[in-house]
Amino acid sequence: MTATTRLQRGHRQGTPAGTPPGRTPPGPSLWATPGLLRKLAVDRLALMTTAARYGDAVRLRIGPRSLYFFNHPDHAKHVLADNSANYHKGIGLMQAKRALGDGLLTSEGELWREQRRTVQPAFQNRRIALQAGAVAAEAAALVDRLRAREGRGPVDVLREMTGLTLGVLGRTLLDADLGPFRSLGHAFETVQDQAMFEMVSQGMVPTWVPLPKQLRFRRARAELQRVVDRLVADRATGPAGGDDALSRLIVSAREEADPRVGRKRLRDELVTLLLAGHETTASTLGWTFHLLDRHPEVRDRVHAEARDVLGDRLPEYEDLHRLRYTAMVVEEAIRLYPPVWILTRQVLQDDEIGGYHVPAGSDVLVCPYTLHRHPAFWDAPERFDPGRFDPERRDDRPRYAYIPFGAGPRFCVGNHLGMMEAVFVVAMVARDLRLTGQPGHAVVPEPMLSLRVRGGLPMTVHAASRDPRAKSRS
Repeated sequence: MTATTRLQRGHRQGTPAGTPPGRTPPGPSLWATPGLLRKLAVDRLALMTTAARYGDAVRLRIGPRSLYFFNHPDHAKHVLADNSANYHKGIGLMQAKRALGDGLLTSEGELWREQRRTVQPAFQNRRIALQAGAVAAEAAALVDRLRAREGRGPVDVLREMTGLTLGVLGRTLLDADLGPFRSLGHAFETVQDQAMFEMVSQGMVPTWVPLPKQLRFRRARAELQRVVDRLVADRATGPAGGDDALSRLIVSAREEADPRVGRKRLRDELVTLLLAGHETTASTLGWTFHLLDRHPEVRDRVHAEARDVLGDRLPEYEDLHRLRYTAMVVEEAIRLYPPVWILTRQVLQDDEIGGYHVPAGSDVLVCPYTLHRHPAFWDAPERFDPGRFDPERRDDRPRYAYIPFGAGPRFCVGNHLGMMEAVFVVAMVARDLRLTGQPGHAVVPEPMLSLRVRGGLPMTVHAASRDPRAKSRS
């Protein structure tokens, strides 16, 4: 048995051989605190990748606080699924409550369970299947907008994807046109900036302090409240009894004994739905088109599959299982760049994870970005290889080595809609167009509430070749 094999077997067992129960995980010394604080503020991905070099369980001491970083599938399963009742949302998301309120992303306990029950029916597979036409129509409009930019210089693809995903969100979940609310994307960028500022500052700076960042956040929050109030008011004058998420949230809010509580809850839940319902898919699409540009042989296969499966028509729900390679490309993109790049939790009662003691009140970090690149579970983890997700390939990878939508009770409620949207958009754009990056433009990940592309994604639009020699070689 080689040293590498022994290392991998040790990783797969979850607890290093000979680890006594109740030990404290290893990690940087207290003298490393200034550097850790700097990375927490300006390079959070570097903080996580540095932690992963210490092992699968690491204690990061930042002043009086300790962050417990766990980077093994068994650890993720324990925290997110098996013992999830002992964990609440943690650092970053707790501070995001100032920005987002008590929506589905940040709420806990019975409030969260009630919110989940309220919106869950809007995400049922049967209902999502009926929304395939709306998704395809929005994707076709995106292709038309991009085609109009052919030969006219670079277009910010990330901005276009944000507009697309807001359009899909409006039509599928809210039964509303979000087109007039063009300020939403910018407002949510400001909200994410504030959430990260709250995390780094540990919520010690009141929002009324007139820092430029705080003033921008207050304006953004007021704009979001204006938008949700307008959506609710428009629905009040329209037909009642819809099965979309907005209708369900309005009915649920009206059942609150205190109308003020109902109005606040409705605002919080709508703001969260607007953010979570578009941001993660827009980020996924941006990273996917960047990767396709970097790997033309993969782009050609996606193009050929789209031509073979769709011809010149719009996709239908039944096409999802036929666009197999395109789905593999999306799955690999979110392995390398998971939109939810980190999952933070706070321990309610003392726990033991992988043989290490974690005291109550501690912050626990499970990082899909590093877990998806763990060399014990992924061959050549930095390589873009959609073939990893070929259904006919039998890898013995643990279930929790790949968690782009989270895991356990708080598994992302919108995963099915998001995947359908991403597969349809990638197939339709690759069928008709070729997007190429700008020479010299650095594409850098920016870990906010989602893993977005820093500063946008300028790309040039070209017509796709319809050369029959580009047929799939699968």
